[in-house]
Amino acid sequence: MADKDEMILIVDDEPDMCWTLTHILKRMRCRTTSVEKGEHALRLTSAQAFWLAFVDAKLPDMEGINLATRLRQAQPDLPVVLVSGYFYEDDGKVQKWITDGTIYGFISKPFLHDEIRQMVHEVDARESGKGHGSI
Repeated sequence: MADKDEMILIVDDEPDMCWTLTHILKRMRCRTTSVEKGEHALRLTSAQAFWLAFVDAKLPDMEGINLATRLRQAQPDLPVVLVSGYFYEDDGKVQKWITDGTIYGFISKPFLHDEIRQMVHEVDARESGKGHGSI
């Protein structure tokens, strides 16, 4: 990552999913913050910049895609990765969201740990191209 102090936001209403993502990312020496509701994520992003966000598609207080849109309004350069057991990567909606920049990427549940690691490396490579460091 550009700076190991930069934070990754995890938004998922399943505590086990937050735990899993946190532990995958900690093994990569990434710092994380996790919340279970979209409104909590919005409050955090109004006070702190994040390097990357993993957002569940279905949250108790809003749809993940709506949260992704609002997160990108708050932090336009924030890559948001939608994580879902409801959609699939080849879904037309998902492809549209990626193409129009609403989300950076998509990972379906259940996922392999390598899919999360690969996404972090992909975002890092993109950021490195902007003059940042790397993991």
